[in-house]
Amino acid sequence: MLNKLRAFAHHSKIRLVLAYFAGASTALAFAPYAIWPIYLLAMIFALHQSRGLPAKAGFSYWLSFGFGCFSVGISWVHVSMDKFGGLPLIASIGLMALLALYLAIYPAIAGYLMQKLAPNAALMRNIILFPALWTLTEWVRGWMLTGFPWLWAGYSQTEGPIKELASIVGALGLSYLMAMVAGALALCLQKQFRTAVIIIPLLIIATYLAPKLSTIEPKGESVRVVLVQGNIPQSMKWDPDALWPTMSKYMDLTRPELNADIIIWPEAAIPAPEYMVSEFLDNANKVANLNQSAIITGIISHQQDSFYNSLIVLGNHNEKVQTQANYLGDGTNEFKKHHLLPIGEFVPFETLLRPIAPLFNLPMSSFARGQYRQPNLNALGHQIAPAICYEIAFPEQLRANVDEGTELLLTVSNDAWFGTSNGPLQHMEIAQMRSIELGRPLVRATNNGLTAVVDEKGNITHQLPQFESGVLVADIPLVEGETLFSKWGQWPVLILSGLLLLVGIGRSRFPLSSRSKNI
Repeated sequence: MLNKLRAFAHHSKIRLVLAYFAGASTALAFAPYAIWPIYLLAMIFALHQSRGLPAKAGFSYWLSFGFGCFSVGISWVHVSMDKFGGLPLIASIGLMALLALYLAIYPAIAGYLMQKLAPNAALMRNIILFPALWTLTEWVRGWMLTGFPWLWAGYSQTEGPIKELASIVGALGLSYLMAMVAGALALCLQKQFRTAVIIIPLLIIATYLAPKLSTIEPKGESVRVVLVQGNIPQSMKWDPDALWPTMSKYMDLTRPELNADIIIWPEAAIPAPEYMVSEFLDNANKVANLNQSAIITGIISHQQDSFYNSLIVLGNHNEKVQTQANYLGDGTNEFKKHHLLPIGEFVPFETLLRPIAPLFNLPMSSFARGQYRQPNLNALGHQIAPAICYEIAFPEQLRANVDEGTELLLTVSNDAWFGTSNGPLQHMEIAQMRSIELGRPLVRATNNGLTAVVDEKGNITHQLPQFESGVLVADIPLVEGETLFSKWGQWPVLILSGLLLLVGIGRSRFPLSSRSKNI
């Protein structure tokens, strides 16, 4: 009976179906489920089932695995196209499936090269090539065609046992470690236990030592932050008639908490260009100054005939007590979003695509791009490194904007585009990983959730419920010091992965002996 089941599982078409379901199961490793062992088990299963396949069959196998990962893991993408993009449900699901198929190409390339270079050499395939190729293809996916670094394997460890190692190797490094452990455990299924006996204890020791190697320590100061969640329906967001009611709502929610240090409104909380709402901004600027506070808000800024998705600071920039506010509307102490979202914030080939469907003509989808590296925002003398919405998924970009003086990480978003799906929850999970990597508290202000405060270890300490108007007040202890990831970034992991890939290529082209073919 067992032999029949094995034969059934290894039938070419059944193998691909099983690969798809293994990939699909990985969605449970991410928010809101956070069952992190599932990702590891899926990798082990896929490695074991694909061993010995020819290179082309390896490509197909891992393409099916990847399609399972993304067709389920990012199925929420179709919500914005269906509800707000003017596309029929079948079309929005079809476009989501095409995106998932594109993203699946990256693990498929890893699978192809793994089988091409070491189809039968178990140790080389599982321990040397698989972690290196998985890491490199995740990295390439994070920047190719503007990048989509969602669902990196490392993010499954945001609530997992090795998350503190992200302060050294980052989320991408955690992906490498996940792949290496999966490779070692897959060898155990072939009764090769030595590698697992070495790797797993070393990983436990490294996880134990990581906090002890950290230089992050309390600064002895705290800052009172207020995060305002307006819960403005997306259908009203860009309605001109809703502009003043929207701004009034944010000010009304803020008024009882004006004694706080820093008040933060979410992405495009003021859904209009600065020049159109100068009277409101002038009033809010003076109110913040009178209350010895600063208001950071998302807005559409306009400079040199270009529009930007921006954050500005109203009220007091340099000190808590000032005779007058600093905001002048001249672009100083302002952050302009650099990493724009395709279709949502800029449209490639727009003259061709815009006439096709409302999806390609969404409100405010022609933004200019801010600089990659920008000064920290200054609010009451506190230095804040921001990332607007999608940017928080790019660790190297945020790292480039963090320096020794940075006290807080800030991300603002409007995830109302994705309704009640898992998308906003995964977005929050990604933001948590940035705080571990960079060793700084993080505040996240959104239109309808998740609005939260995260400590420097990636733990959510304060949170508002989704889909409700609300105000979150938190006294945030500040820290100082620098993580190893802040110094080195992703480069050590990428260099190691590249060198191991070269070792695999060299071993494939110039085998040392017949015995080495089995190593």
